[in-house]
Amino acid sequence: MIYTVTLNPARDRTVVIPQFAAGKVNRIKSFRDDPGGKGINVSKVIKSLGGHSVAMGILGGSTGEYIKTCLDGMGIENDFVFVKAETRTNIKVFDDVNLVTTDINESGAPVQPETLNKVLSRILEKAKKGDVVVFAGKIPAGAEADLLYKWIGKLKENGVLSVLDADSKTLKEGVKAAPMLIKPNETELGELLDETLDSLEKIYDGAKRVMKENGISFVAVSMGADGALFVTENKAYRAEGLKIEAKSTVGAGDAMAAALAYGIDSGMKEIDACRLSIASSAAAVMCEGTQSADRAVIDALYEKVVIFEYQPEGKGEISK
Repeated sequence: MIYTVTLNPARDRTVVIPQFAAGKVNRIKSFRDDPGGKGINVSKVIKSLGGHSVAMGILGGSTGEYIKTCLDGMGIENDFVFVKAETRTNIKVFDDVNLVTTDINESGAPVQPETLNKVLSRILEKAKKGDVVVFAGKIPAGAEADLLYKWIGKLKENGVLSVLDADSKTLKEGVKAAPMLIKPNETELGELLDETLDSLEKIYDGAKRVMKENGISFVAVSMGADGALFVTENKAYRAEGLKIEAKSTVGAGDAMAAALAYGIDSGMKEIDACRLSIASSAAAVMCEGTQSADRAVIDALYEKVVIFEYQPEGKGEISK
């Protein structure tokens, strides 16, 4: 079973504005609303892949009710702690001429310790040994930076596998608890190490150091249009980016994390899970807003993914 945790969810409103320009009058071509937040996005992709997850976290106000109603309608099981404070709304401006996305995000209301304790209690009650818990996105205002470090540690004591997709201080603290898998992009991995990773070799070396120093089993480094580098305890895989028509880059990283969690939970081979994550990420980019792609689209892209075993000194053999 997979559980996704979104502590700072949002209603995502995506507006399409050709040649968007700051300081000028812009005309909206189209718009759509989606239940959002990184963990919720992960649950949506897992659903598309044919898997099952329980979306958990914190919701509030009419926006929170909207998100729950949407998830119920999608058939995504959920168990959120509700608060009075309104869940935030984020605006994603997509320029479909220049293919650029501009995020305008609310911070979200501060969360009380007792609310966070309720969320943790529910996760500990549900997640059993061998289950996968995905922590994705920012922690809410008012929470300590080491919140996920503590939570991952408690889950690990129960034999629960954790996937961490976070940035900044949350990532720096969270890795110390030795989650099974982390999914930074190359910039986030560099920030974690306090250095610039400007080559594939440096990214690989950085991932291996993070694994060795923190006891992590798997580091998936997303590199946007350049694909990704997947580093496991015994092997590494380099996947090239797919050439697709981009409609929104929002949710691409969430789709990658979702496919990896799905692969772990379903017992897929490492390389197959990595291939699926690239296909799922590319499929997400082809969708407007933060909706998830159909499984048929993901499967078609899966067949086009070029992935090979990576060797620091050179390119390995392509794995069919």
